[in-house]
Amino acid sequence: MKKTILAVLLCLSLLAGCSGAPAPLPEAEQPDSSPVIAYVPLDDRPDNVGRVEYLAESLGYTLHMPEEWMYKTLLDGQIEDYYAENGLEIKSWTGQSGYPALLSRWVLEQEAAGCDRYILSMDQLLYGGLVASRLAETTTEQDGATLALSDLLESLLSALAADPNNEVWLLDSVMRLAPTVGYNGGTLEEYNALRAFGAAPRQTLSADQLTLDRIRETYDTDAGGKNLLDFGNDSAMYDAAVGYMEHRRNKLALSGELLEAIDRLGHDRFHVLIGIDDSSSEDCIQKNEIAYLNARLREGDVILSGVDDLAFKAVAKLYLSEVGWSGASVNVQYFGGTETQPACDYDYKPLTEIMTEHLDYFHLTEEETPSFADLYVLVLTQPEDAGQKQQYISDLIRVLNQRLEANLPVILIDAGNGQYGTAFHDALTKKAELGKLLSYAGFLDMAIVTGTALSHGVARYAHLTQGKTSQAEESAFCKTLSDSILKDFCYKNVVREDILACVRSDLGGDANNFCRPELDRDAITARLTAGMDAATASVLKNLEHSNLLIALKPHVDTTLAGWGTVTLSNYRFPWARAFEIDMDIAVSPLSEPHKAVLGIYYQ
Repeated sequence: MKKTILAVLLCLSLLAGCSGAPAPLPEAEQPDSSPVIAYVPLDDRPDNVGRVEYLAESLGYTLHMPEEWMYKTLLDGQIEDYYAENGLEIKSWTGQSGYPALLSRWVLEQEAAGCDRYILSMDQLLYGGLVASRLAETTTEQDGATLALSDLLESLLSALAADPNNEVWLLDSVMRLAPTVGYNGGTLEEYNALRAFGAAPRQTLSADQLTLDRIRETYDTDAGGKNLLDFGNDSAMYDAAVGYMEHRRNKLALSGELLEAIDRLGHDRFHVLIGIDDSSSEDCIQKNEIAYLNARLREGDVILSGVDDLAFKAVAKLYLSEVGWSGASVNVQYFGGTETQPACDYDYKPLTEIMTEHLDYFHLTEEETPSFADLYVLVLTQPEDAGQKQQYISDLIRVLNQRLEANLPVILIDAGNGQYGTAFHDALTKKAELGKLLSYAGFLDMAIVTGTALSHGVARYAHLTQGKTSQAEESAFCKTLSDSILKDFCYKNVVREDILACVRSDLGGDANNFCRPELDRDAITARLTAGMDAATASVLKNLEHSNLLIALKPHVDTTLAGWGTVTLSNYRFPWARAFEIDMDIAVSPLSEPHKAVLGIYYQ
């Protein structure tokens, strides 16, 4: 009977919509009245800093982080520029990565100050960041002396376990298949050779064989016993491969120690989330490593695809636990026909399996009948038939608009991996009310878009059902949705191509590092600013004339407000490379709901 009633209500809403009047939003809370999360980020890229701040603030949290120089990653040749530009002094121990001993000390200072919520990247706390973790050693430096990372790990976990009020999220990763080009002298030739080496299928070990030594033995040969270390007369590549295998073993050993320490400490306030970095659908070198870690996970701890979305997942799960989240039903629809395949070359499972794992993690139950679902996920996959691209786009937008016009909560994912060019984004800008979305993801590698979209979307859905929000929280939400849409629609497939051409052709430089050779970065930033000002105009118009869901009673009533003005400034390249950008976003207070007619207004 309940489902029948819900179906009737949904049909009525699809015909007429639910356009509740906006409730007045309270002013922003004072900063010291918001619950604080002490956060040590994976590195300083936007997905690990700014967007995590937006998400946390949209849920009513205040995020505390160490100073940037303590967790900053610097590519080759960037140390002098970064330190000079930020008024910092280069010291004997200054390097290209973060500083584990200093970061551990910072965490303990937060504990002494009474903090009881933590999201901690172990790749940063143990190695100095994601890139540095691909060259994992076993020691670090503390006060001029050598300190074993296992000792640092033990002391930090023991201190946090001593406080029963702590909720601690520990984020770790399974090392990707190759180290980083342009860091610590890494070359593209080395990257390609080691990625092929790592991607080769390995022998599958049974449960009792999953020891560090046995796993290390499988690194050398493929599943058929072929010697993978035969690089002919290339002794440098042989040495690189041997070093690569030792770094993998070092990192796997300490990840295992992390899990065993938590189990030994017996503290139920630790939550472990491990991400699989750039992978392969083959039975690659990661296969036995994943099995080794899985065997040590406690109930509730997980290994999922993706690394740059780990903090998003942790913030969302922390919030869900604190509001007593009991789950929801979700209707997932794919458009494009390739959902049963990996979404890109860097994922290790079909998209449907990655989706199911993430739905389970957030306690979302798949509902095949749309009218019975609480929220909706629409996914554009790579095209099964290249000749049907426009049809796939049209079909998705038709369903999307049915949901949005009924004021239903929708998560949108572009998993097309660039196969649609700008056509999908252009159509969305002209024909869909983008500001009504719960979340959107499409930028960066497909391996992380599912976790990014679902963590933001489910957290937003849960927040709206609480019935309490503020101007500050809504502003932060508008920032994170704007950031996600604008960087994907406007930078990834439009402005970035111009920047790449400018750097490579006009300036004769390296688009992956503007400091080697040293380029006119002011000129590159000016070109970025001009390009983004032009490319974002139509998308900003869409957002600023969109309505926003600000309170939600599923299938009963929805409260709307109109978006305010979105202002962009201070465009920049965080790692002095063209791959990603960052920008400052300001959002004016919300307005009365807009009454634009989709398909007419935006065109």
